[in-house]
Amino acid sequence: MTDDIHETPSSTPNFQSELAAQLADLIPEAIADGKVDVTKLQELLSTDAADPTERFGLFWPGKKRALRAAQEPTTATLRPDFENSKDWDTTKNVFIEGDNLEVLKILQKHYHNKVKLIYIDPPYNTGKDFVYPDNFKEGLDTYLEWTRQVNEEGKKVSTNADTEGRYHSNWLNMMYPRLKLARNLLTDDGVIIVSIDENEDANLRLLMDTVFGASNFVGEFVWQHSIQPKGYTNTVSLHHNILLAYRRSEAFELHALERTAEHNVNYRNPDNDPRGPWRAGDVRNALYRPNLRYPLETPSGKTIQPPENGWRWSRETMAAKIESGEIVFDEAETKITRKIYLDTVEGRAVESIWFGKEVGVTRDAARELKALFDGVLPFDTPKPVGLIERMMQVAGVGNGDIVLDFFSGSATTGHAVMASNAKDGGARRHIQVQLPEPTGENSAAYKAGLATLADVARRRLVLAGNEIKNEVTAQTVDTGFRAFTLVDTNFAKWRAMSDVDATALEQHLLDLRESSSADDATADDLLTEILLKQGYALTERISPIGIEGLDLRAVLDVDGDVAVLAYLNEHVKPSVDQLRAIVDTMPTKLVILEDAFQGDDELKTNLVQLAKSKNVELWTA
Repeated sequence: MTDDIHETPSSTPNFQSELAAQLADLIPEAIADGKVDVTKLQELLSTDAADPTERFGLFWPGKKRALRAAQEPTTATLRPDFENSKDWDTTKNVFIEGDNLEVLKILQKHYHNKVKLIYIDPPYNTGKDFVYPDNFKEGLDTYLEWTRQVNEEGKKVSTNADTEGRYHSNWLNMMYPRLKLARNLLTDDGVIIVSIDENEDANLRLLMDTVFGASNFVGEFVWQHSIQPKGYTNTVSLHHNILLAYRRSEAFELHALERTAEHNVNYRNPDNDPRGPWRAGDVRNALYRPNLRYPLETPSGKTIQPPENGWRWSRETMAAKIESGEIVFDEAETKITRKIYLDTVEGRAVESIWFGKEVGVTRDAARELKALFDGVLPFDTPKPVGLIERMMQVAGVGNGDIVLDFFSGSATTGHAVMASNAKDGGARRHIQVQLPEPTGENSAAYKAGLATLADVARRRLVLAGNEIKNEVTAQTVDTGFRAFTLVDTNFAKWRAMSDVDATALEQHLLDLRESSSADDATADDLLTEILLKQGYALTERISPIGIEGLDLRAVLDVDGDVAVLAYLNEHVKPSVDQLRAIVDTMPTKLVILEDAFQGDDELKTNLVQLAKSKNVELWTA
């Protein structure tokens, strides 16, 4: 019977086990007694394996532990926060309050290979940034304790002072597992862009090489964040941040930027060419091509010897371009000009310096935020909307593409996605993740009723969305978002058992006898967790439905038909007739709580047979 019932997994994937399984399939001789035989693997890769004593790469104290933090499964889940959401039933956007390491693990199941652009603006490690709760250890327990979801003793915000012995190592240990998990979420043609300053830019470059591969480096962009002159202080006045871009694979394409009148000033038409304005281009090859070194004959029959590296095109192509007038000569036929016509130029190259006059500076970002919050600046270091819009342009983010920001801050990324959709009628989607970092009782945000950065971000999304809705009337723009909060699993049987003393363990086992789900968990809480662990999106269409007196939840497909039915009430045992009525609705999948059977194995067996008769996939939780 167990073959006919699928059990919902209790945690996120175990990446170590999955990697070992992939190796077993690819290189079965490297697996012995169910374990990877590292020595055998080195033998098989002898010519490609590096000498372990002379490896090139970035190494720091705690690197192995940081990798384990990324690989460690979590039983954590997300709880829907209807009160802090906007347009829950229709939106495709998501905001998540919680520790981004745990959230990234939760997103792996559905969002693997589905995110087109990831942008993050992590702590720059200046010695003042928030890095971790005190006494940090990777995992859900510390987060729950720090946010007072477990006990009344909260954790204070700490700093990573440069007086500590492992100043850079602490920062790398924070970034490494998050980047490892983030890479999994990118589409094959996706890209990640990370903001950083001079404190960690060198280490971040090496870390990104480690995670994404040096061959996938796209570029290093310099963003001019300030244009305000500063007085002399005997130090370098910094007016820029670095943006490091890495692709997932060679499938990524760097998209050209739009041209403006300013970029077209060099195009003229001094000879009244009917094909329109043009600018002069080169006919010489930039690299040495011996097969393109041939004498060129002019219209009057003169011969011009080739340049050192050769011509840009073959003999036949050059002749055709001379015939069409695309390549012209001066009166003496000694100077050759190639005409590059304005109407053939589709865009302009992405340049390495992003000037503030084009994408905005920090002051612009502050003005944008203060305008939304009635003159209050609730966040000290926002990014301008135009900067994120530029990133989406060069990444080629289009309709239906997802943009993820798991260091959301004040939610500039979400704001930029909505603004871009308003401009071109697009349907880009965003996912924001933000730790509920306290704003501080003396801050402008706290005095405005925003106790955490997550509060600031949610409020900004609402205010920016309302402003965009008021400005755009001719089209429908998704300015909503579904809000979720990171919590421990709603199922008592899935709770972590480590670090539990004997008394607590005894009580835990007693609790399991009575119920498998938490007392305060609603049907929506349970359904969200089950769907996440089965690989569904956070924006599935869900509707309550009643069948023969039972309350269920239905997940609808794109056509509005029922794809999943879930019965999540362990306190009301269904009858065979009620189960038959449920199965007769012909859902693709039926999910039922194990405790709903209340120990009645005969009822469970009957449901298995009913589901088989209608070809309904049966799952328990």
